[in-house]
Parts: sequence; structure tokens; C-alpha cells
Amino acid sequence: MTRLIWLSLGAFAIGTEGFMIAGLLPAMARDLNVGLPAAGHLVTAFSLAYASGAPVMAVLTARLERRSVLAVAMAGFSLANLLAALAPGYAGVLAARLLLALSASSFMPAASGYAAAVGGPERRGRALSMVTNGLTLAIVAGVPLGVLLGQSFGWRATFLGVAGLAALSLIGILAWLPRQAPTTTASLGERLVLAKRSDMLAVLATSVLTVAGTFTMYTYLGAFLADVAGVGPQRLALVLLGFGIASAAGARLGGTMADNWGAGDTVMIGCCLTLLAYLVFSLSAALRPAQVMLALVPAILLWGLASWGLMTAQQARLVSLAPALAAVSLSLNSSAIYLGSAAGAAVGALVIADGGVARLGWVAAGFSVAALLPLAASSRTASERFDEW
Repeated sequence: MTRLIWLSLGAFAIGTEGFMIAGLLPAMARDLNVGLPAAGHLVTAFSLAYASGAPVMAVLTARLERRSVLAVAMAGFSLANLLAALAPGYAGVLAARLLLALSASSFMPAASGYAAAVGGPERRGRALSMVTNGLTLAIVAGVPLGVLLGQSFGWRATFLGVAGLAALSLIGILAWLPRQAPTTTASLGERLVLAKRSDMLAVLATSVLTVAGTFTMYTYLGAFLADVAGVGPQRLALVLLGFGIASAAGARLGGTMADNWGAGDTVMIGCCLTLLAYLVFSLSAALRPAQVMLALVPAILLWGLASWGLMTAQQARLVSLAPALAAVSLSLNSSAIYLGSAAGAAVGALVIADGGVARLGWVAAGFSVAALLPLAASSRTASERFDEW
């Protein structure tokens, strides 16, 4: 089991690169001589490539030896970070982010599958947690450290740092992980059949809309805090640290609540709490500068706690809909999450292009309200089925 630390390190590198860019966008926009909305499209492009690439890469690599898939994916991820660090202009960084997305979308499902096989039925949960803990640690520690590194040495230094982490993970994978035979996986056709189910579509729609709200704010959080509260780079790193800690706690709490209260009710509570947080973001723009952070800090912590907690419960909802096809439904949810992040980043870019940084909270709140509609519909359908039974 300890050998899986190299997969955890790979997940840490992927999570750090994926989330730290929110704190680096203003500096990247200035250095690349583009506007902030164009810089935000780096998030949109990554997310769209991940959402579409994950199921395709899973099918294309299904018959390949698992360690080889992990090694090639992590090598590609390390190379893409190096290319981003050395890119002379915006187009080069955009191309590097597309390669980053395809590499990450190949690595993460393969890492989870590899870990599950190593752990076996009796230790599968602990093995999978080795991978997911890498992502959690990235949000808690990797992102704020990446932002501090970027502010001290330039944003290119953060990509070089992540490239080094990925290279270290690659060495560990090749040196210490044993080979693993390929496992069967669902075809694209089988995935589409599952995705067409109305109950599955309702859950996936909730994932898309809630994540869209999250990334409308998160992608441009640095610009929003600078605009409404005058928060500089050093304080931004502290804010991201607080958000990361709250998110990690929310992911664990969401699972516990789903087990005790039901996954649907947990998602409903999470949606309502994130909506409350976004409303505070929106109203805080009218406060005096000395008062803004007194309102924003609790809202940011609540946002991290609720948004990550409801996504854990979303996974539980999907598994309960089709227990025998859990791997397929969770992969569909992964694509839905990245589709939502692409939509949120794109819509946020439009808002900022219109000069409305302070209005991002209202847009995020709109996504949260929209997410309640499929959630309410699926809850009503489930209740009707229960009454019929």
C-alpha cells in the first residue's frame, strides 16, 4: 500500500496545477499581454478538454498495461508543465493546458483503478483514499504554496515546480509500482446509454450547475477580492488556504451526512448554503473596505465547506442509482464536473469583460438556484416511486 504514495504525489501535482491557476490569472494576463477574460479561457479550455478527454482516453487505454498508462500520462503532464513554463506567448500556454488536461484525464481514472486493484476488496477504500488524499492535500497546501511561489518568482516558476513534482511521481511509478494487467471498462456506447437515463441526467445536471457556480467565483477569486476588498497576493494565499481547509473538511463531512441523512438531502443543504455564500459575496461589494473581509471570510469558508460536501454526496447519489455501474457513473460525474468548471469560467469571463467583477457573486448564485431545479425534480420523482411502491 505504501507504494501508492507515488500515485498520491501525481494526484497532488495535478490538483495543485489545476486549482492554483485561479490565484495566478491576473499576473499571467499581464505577462502574456491579454485581458483577464482571455486568461480565464485557459481554465475553460482545460476543463473542456478534460471533460471530453476522460471517457475517450479511458476507452482508448483500456487494453493497455496499467503501469504503462500511468507512466505515459504522468510523463505527458510533466512535459506539459514544462512547456507552459517556457511558452513565449498565450497560444503556447493554451496548447500546454490542453496537453495538461488530456494527461490528467488519463492519469486520474487509471490511478484510481490501479489503487482499487492493489487494495483488493478488503482494503479498497484505503487504497482509493491514497489517491484522493493527494487532491485534497493539493487544495489545502499545494494551491496557496503555488500562489506564493508565483508571486515571489513569477507564475512560470509554479509550472516548473509542478513539472518537478510530476517527474518525481513518474520516477516512483517506474521504479516501485509493479505492472498490472488491463481491466475491462465500459465502451463509449455503454456510457452514453447510462447517461441517457432521466434520473442519471438529473444528478449530472446538478453537478454541472453547482460546479459552474463554484468556478464562476473561484476562477476569478483573486480579481474579485482585489476589486471589492483590496486583497493583495500575500493575503490571497491565506484566503486560499482557508478555502482549502474548509473544502477538505466539507468533503469528509458530506460523506458522513450522506450516510446519516441521505445523499439527496445533503446535496439540497449544500446547494442552499453555497447560495447563501454567493449572496454574501454579492452584497459585500456595497460594504465599506474595512467591513468587507469580515463578511467575506466566513462566506468563503462556508462556500468551501458546502460546495465540496455536496459533491461527495453527489457521488453517493450516483452510486445508489446504478450500484453495478458505479465506475461508469462516477466517470460521467467527473466529466460533468469539468463541463461545469468550463461553463463557470467562460461565463465569468463574459461578466468580467463587461466590467462586472463585483457581479460574479450574483451569477454564481444564479447557477445555484438553477441547480436546485433538477435536484427538486429528482427528489419528487424518487418520492413518487416510493409512494407507488
